[in-house]
Amino acid sequence: MPVLALLLCVSAFTCLAMAMERHQEALLRARLSAALTRVLRCAGWCALFVALWLAVAGKGWARGLVWYSGCTSLAAGIVYGLLIVYAQRISVR
Repeated sequence: MPVLALLLCVSAFTCLAMAMERHQEALLRARLSAALTRVLRCAGWCALFVALWLAVAGKGWARGLVWYSGCTSLAAGIVYGLLIVYAQRISVR
């Protein structure tokens, strides 16, 4: 279950990044509707809460919170790194 928490954190941060107008314009070259942006933001936060629950359920409160903190840090780094790589590929073209 803790590995699933990591995957949920990555998908959550992806949703949260896509809910930002800056990333929408950079990746899609258009802005998403306000309703879809709210859905992405809500889905991202819900996925983070489910990941927290999975981490705590799998490792207990003490280790689960530490695992969750590491998962969120790693997931944010992965998503941020992928956004940078994608932006560089677009600028080269």
